[in-house]
This record gives sequence, structure tokens and C-alpha cells, in this order.
Amino acid sequence: MLLVAVLPIGYAVWLSLHQYSRIQAGLSRFVGLQNYLEQLGSPVWWDSVRYSFSIALVAVPLELIVGTGIALLLNLAFRGRGVLRSVLLMPYAVLTVVSALIWQTMFDPHLGLVTNVLKGLGLPGGDTVWLADPGLVFVVIILAEVWKTAPFVALLVLAGLQVIPADVFEAASIDGATRWQTFWRVTLPLLVPAISVAGMLRLLDTLRIFDLPFVLTRGANGTATMSIVAYDALRENRLTGEGSALSMLTFVVVMIVALFYIRFAGGNLRQTPKRMPR
Repeated sequence: MLLVAVLPIGYAVWLSLHQYSRIQAGLSRFVGLQNYLEQLGSPVWWDSVRYSFSIALVAVPLELIVGTGIALLLNLAFRGRGVLRSVLLMPYAVLTVVSALIWQTMFDPHLGLVTNVLKGLGLPGGDTVWLADPGLVFVVIILAEVWKTAPFVALLVLAGLQVIPADVFEAASIDGATRWQTFWRVTLPLLVPAISVAGMLRLLDTLRIFDLPFVLTRGANGTATMSIVAYDALRENRLTGEGSALSMLTFVVVMIVALFYIRFAGGNLRQTPKRMPR
């Protein structure tokens, strides 16, 4: 833990308190909290915060709904279930960069599958450059994010489904409960711990989203997230101190969200099923 967590974070904090010259080696000066104050006063930082939270607040609920639906489907007993599991879980095995490139190609204005289909059917959007419009590219990011990570939610929820005792459903059936009543009053309440864990993991990961919007737009047209802004300062503008401060601010935002989430969902998190799906 000291090597892989404490030392890198401590070094990032140290860098964020300095200004470094990339022109003259060894030239740096201690500036204290100046880098933090400058970034907190920058509209670019706050725009990135709002955009990151916008993605998280839309994508995570959709991922939980779609992932839970996939888990319920995969939990059924039917011929070919193993093949269907592999197909539905395949997007999670694809690298995010590769996934982003696939979606970028699908919405290409000339060669994209989606744009050509819309154009062939005479529907709106066929002649639109999706990745150049802030509103439309937000839709693409949400679709790509849900497609990529809903299977991860499905794995966690499926684990929760498989540790629910069968006699619970038998008792509900004896009492005359319908399928909808059984799901709403029995299955869903027992899945709350697994869904809570999945929600926390996806929320924290989505707030740090980088590779998907970076590949699609490189942060252009108001699509820069907190991680992209930090990357641009560190790598593109070569501002070590400012970029480190932005990285630490992102870390602090994610930690605050995690603490609030655990505070309000802590009881559910402690009841997480331990067994993974068969």
C-alpha cells in the first residue's frame, strides 16, 4: 500500500505545491496553494466538474437498470444460456479505447453505420456531425458508456441473485404472489446490497472518466471532463504543478462523493454477497 498508493499520492501533492520549468532543468519554486486557488477560480475547471457529474448522473442509473435487466435474464434457466452470457458480457471485455473507436466509427458522418442507416431511412441525424455537436456527442458518450459497463453491473447483480435462497421464492409462490409482486417485494429488496455496491463503483469510475470522451472529442466543444483537463495541463501544456493540482482536485471530488455515498448507503454495502456467479 505504501508503494502503490501513499508514495504516488504524496508525490502528486508535493508537485501540486510547486511550479516547474520545462525549459530550464532543475528550476522550480514553492508556491503553496497558488496552483489550487488558480484552478478553483478557473471556469474551465468548474465546467469540467459539471460535465463529469452530468455524465455520471445520467449514465450510472441507466447502467444499473440495464445491468439488472441483463442479470435477471442470465439468471433464468434455458437452452443456450452459456452462449448468451458470453455475448452479453463481451462488451465489458473490450478495451475502453477500442470501444470508443468503435462508437466513433459508427457515428462518422460519411462511413458510420448509424448515420448511414438514418440517412437511408430519411430520419433526422443522417447528415449531422454527431461528434461536433455538444448535445449529440453527450448522447453518444452515454450510449457508449452504458454499452461498455452495464455487463459489469450485471455480474455484480447476478452474484446477488445467486445467493438468494430458493425457499424465499417458494414461500412467495405459496402465498399467491404474482411474478411482478415477487420481483418488486422479494427479489429487488434482496438485490439492494449488490446494486448499491455496483452503483458506488460505477459512480466513482464515471466521475474519473477519461478515455471515452478523449478518443471521441479530445475534450473539444465543451466535452472536457475533470481528468481530461488535468491531462491537458500535464501533457499538452506541460504544466506540472498546475496539472498535479487538477489531479488532486479530481481525487478530492471523487473521495467526497465516495464518503457521501458510503454514509447514506453504508448499511447496504456491508451486506454485499460474497459469492460470484457460477
